Amino acid sequence: MDALDAGANSLLRQPKAVWATAGASVVAFMGIGLVDPILPSIAQGLDATAGQVSLLFTSYFLITAFAMLVTGWVSSRIGGRKTLLLGLAFVVVFAALAGTSGSVAELVGFRAGWGLGNALFVSTALAVIVGAAAGGSAAAILLYESALGLGMACGPLLGALLGDASWRYPFFGTAFLMAVGFLCITVFLKEQPRPATKTSLLDPLKALGHGGLASAAASAFFYNYTFFTVLAFTPFVLDMTPYKSGAVFFAWGVLLAVFSVIVAPRLQARFGSLKVLGGSLVLLAADVLVLGYGSHTTAVVCTILSGAFIGVNNTVYTELALGVSDAPRPVASAGYNFVRWFAAAAAPYFAPKIEEWTDVHVPFVVAAVTALVGALVVVVRRNALTRQAAELESRHATEDGVAVFAN
Repeated sequence: MDALDAGANSLLRQPKAVWATAGASVVAFMGIGLVDPILPSIAQGLDATAGQVSLLFTSYFLITAFAMLVTGWVSSRIGGRKTLLLGLAFVVVFAALAGTSGSVAELVGFRAGWGLGNALFVSTALAVIVGAAAGGSAAAILLYESALGLGMACGPLLGALLGDASWRYPFFGTAFLMAVGFLCITVFLKEQPRPATKTSLLDPLKALGHGGLASAAASAFFYNYTFFTVLAFTPFVLDMTPYKSGAVFFAWGVLLAVFSVIVAPRLQARFGSLKVLGGSLVLLAADVLVLGYGSHTTAVVCTILSGAFIGVNNTVYTELALGVSDAPRPVASAGYNFVRWFAAAAAPYFAPKIEEWTDVHVPFVVAAVTALVGALVVVVRRNALTRQAAELESRHATEDGVAVFAN
């Protein structure tokens, strides 16, 4: 508790470079949920099906997954500042192009380019924040998690406010905000020290040979399928106006932020990471099952409530993967994210397909099952997941690079 309070007290006393990077991180994470309230509007505007529009998530996260193998290689050669700026430049260009799309195929393609830029940015942002932050890594990580939660909460709200006029405006708005972030980082952030050892493209895959990291990644893979079924498929089920849908996912994001930054660390301190994670996954499975079979009001409540379980899970998975591997943190992070983002790409594609093949309830049954499989992996592989030796913690504490997990 003292460490948490100390981190919170140091949170606001940060250099301008940290605030510039954290502010850009908020906008980067806003981009994940930005399209949620406007998915039905995009489908209507481009004469597309729910399955076609859901590919906006699939292309975004598929590129993000593969990019995780490249980002460490890039940042270890050109440095963190240039990697951040390169990622922001990609987002500005492709977000703006997404707003000009004349077909769903064009929009899906531009979202893929956006995903590459976002991967370059978020995979480097935490390392840069830790390197420039005052008050130690605890305050820096807390600030980063706060940026993540704020971005996930505000993304749907921005999408709703701008998307009510036109589904194109949220994309232009994101491009503008990221351009502001680009200028802020250019002005306030100095180049960070480069890692002593350059990362190869195969290092993240080799890191997955570690049983603990592979177990964390496998469990997170199944969990992320559930997570992105809620995020990408539920807006079609709720079938609400952009304002109402944005309000629902804003409330969802607020719970995600609060439980990620405030509640999860306290639960971990009291019950232990694996018990908290297993219990939260089971509760998430029950929640999405009720979401799929309940009334419209029940579905709204369960969608919002899922943010609490997702927030807890995101924090615990991050800390597990940070501590369980003997690979350098940036390398372990890349391998872990490479695996789990494939599920984020798969869920938006398969959920509408499953509905077409069966009915609207079954995608949520599948999502409940995948959450339970994630919990089962935690139980079966609990010995591997708890091998966090003191020498590993000491080694990680002295590394220049710090892993990032784009929850």
